[in-house]
Amino acid sequence: MLDIKFVCDNPELVKENIRKKFKDAKLPLVDEAVELYTRKCAANTRANELRANRNKISKEIGMLMGKGLRDEAEEKKKLVGEQAKELATLETEETEIEARLKEVMMKIPNIIDDSVPIGKDDSENVEVQCFGEKTVVDFEIPYHTDIMAKFNGIDKEAAGRVAGEGFYYLMGDIARLHSAVTAYARDFMIDKGFTYCIPPFMIRSNVVTGVMSFEEMDAMMYKIEGEDLYLIGTSEHSMIGKYIDTITDEKTLPHTLTSYSPCFRKEKGAHGIEERGIYRIHQFEKQEMIVICKPEESMEWFHKMWSYSVELFRSMDIPVRTLECCSGDLADLKVKSYDVEAWSPKQGKYFEVCSCSNLGDAQARRLGIRVKGADGKKYLAHTLNNTVVAPPRMLIAFLENNLEVRDGKFVVRIPKALQPYMGGKTEIVEK
Repeated sequence: MLDIKFVCDNPELVKENIRKKFKDAKLPLVDEAVELYTRKCAANTRANELRANRNKISKEIGMLMGKGLRDEAEEKKKLVGEQAKELATLETEETEIEARLKEVMMKIPNIIDDSVPIGKDDSENVEVQCFGEKTVVDFEIPYHTDIMAKFNGIDKEAAGRVAGEGFYYLMGDIARLHSAVTAYARDFMIDKGFTYCIPPFMIRSNVVTGVMSFEEMDAMMYKIEGEDLYLIGTSEHSMIGKYIDTITDEKTLPHTLTSYSPCFRKEKGAHGIEERGIYRIHQFEKQEMIVICKPEESMEWFHKMWSYSVELFRSMDIPVRTLECCSGDLADLKVKSYDVEAWSPKQGKYFEVCSCSNLGDAQARRLGIRVKGADGKKYLAHTLNNTVVAPPRMLIAFLENNLEVRDGKFVVRIPKALQPYMGGKTEIVEK
């Protein structure tokens, strides 16, 4: 969310930013925000005048009563009564304006970084760099759930009976591999100096609206019936929420945290091969990283964070590339974002496995995350987040890129980095 004073001082700049994001339907929001803020200021000024006048007249009434000038005092009381009605009307108006202004401001997109490429949608994202040679094999790679089935590692049919579509049971070595990847990712981030955390898996509505847009909230979040609680769609939300309404000493920054959690999402696509199986599901597990830092350090941390994802995937022999999200593909709160995509030899293309985002001070403004500088002045922190690994997608990339056929059986190689988490196993063999 932008600063309303910034919007009022720079309405054309804010509108141009909206055009860059190809969201022209939001252009009227800028003028509405300016008009609402002008009305709010006028109402606030008049209300303050009436309050000051009430105090002044109250003293005059006391003096008149002390002098026995009862009739004059009664006239003053009538004036106070009339002004009290006007003040009550103004206070109601202020409340209504404030509510609408907040609603409007939360829909105006954040200002994107100058380096972001301009484009309408994800088809115009820009490749930044590729890492590793694309895996090429001389056999047909099965669909990822079929690979898992070769190792007795998945049961979607039973999960369908228990919970419906979008769920699955992982079994045996595949389940162990899932846990091994998560544990390795945790330790990888700890070795990078991040503090490990297991957060609450539910958050209140004020945290939800603080960390994401209304559109994302409606599309993603599961609401707990009868309570002001939502299941988290990613632990980033809970982790950023940890700092709600806090003032952090600048000397302690940056705060770097890595968190594990299950994640719950309503959406489930069906738009091509990568959307089937376990690519998009209602429940999955994830290792996340977040950073709370000073504004001048946020871009440096942005580049560090996405490089960690690349390093992690390459340590497991998975070719990846980095895409920069164009303006039209950026969520409203984001200043800049990279997607890390893994190579799928089955599909012959890359698919998203990590998303690294710099949100500037947007979340901090919504949640009241402030920093106290050395000079005693307070300012808003910058927040960043990035996926370390989300094992369902990670498993797809891992299995396809480490798959072999040996003596007529499928074998999955276990890279050296993962072997300690797999009990020393160097491979798993088809059952």
